[in-house]
Amino acid sequence: MTEINGADYSVWHSPQNSTVVFQGSLSLGSTLDYTPIIQLLEAAIASVPSDRSADEVSPTLRLDLRKLEFLNSSGINMLSRFVIMMRQQPQIALVILGSKAVIWQGRSLKNLQRLMPTMQVEWA
Repeated sequence: MTEINGADYSVWHSPQNSTVVFQGSLSLGSTLDYTPIIQLLEAAIASVPSDRSADEVSPTLRLDLRKLEFLNSSGINMLSRFVIMMRQQPQIALVILGSKAVIWQGRSLKNLQRLMPTMQVEWA
């Protein structure tokens, strides 16, 4: 498991279940400050198993944002770029787990879905 911790946030990747979990309040200064998280997301894409037979469902990468209470505009930009990157990986399904109790996620996750209509958002 790969993990990045800040004062108010944690992001970790669990390759066993192809999930990247975000939690806390993520408010880094600029898009450049999100580089370690982008690298973690790229590693998560690379670790998704791609060996499957023709009748199996697509491998899935999950982003679990349910415990991410705040994400600033640079962070939303980072997620947008990640979703655009995932469009270039049509063999991998993207599922984002969101929480209706976290206000910023309602509008932002719908906007991400516009960038990648095949992306699924599951609400808790």
